[in-house]
Amino acid sequence: MIIKKLTTIFRKVFNDETIVLNSELTANDVGSWDSLSHMLMITDVENTFSIKFSLREINKLKDVGTLINLIELKLVA
Repeated sequence: MIIKKLTTIFRKVFNDETIVLNSELTANDVGSWDSLSHMLMITDVENTFSIKFSLREINKLKDVGTLINLIELKLVA
């Protein structure tokens, strides 16, 4: 369920319907992923899952796998 919602968010924010998420995907793998689109994606994720990330958590995000793990932690907290 998380990956499906994230795929929708990523395709919308990065304006690319071909994006296929996997745990190793990083900003370097998506051409339109810059600092502004990153923050738009984070905001969309927070709104979609009704969670909030701290700046420290956002700075530690390395790849989609890390993001999924963080979402899972927030959802059970």
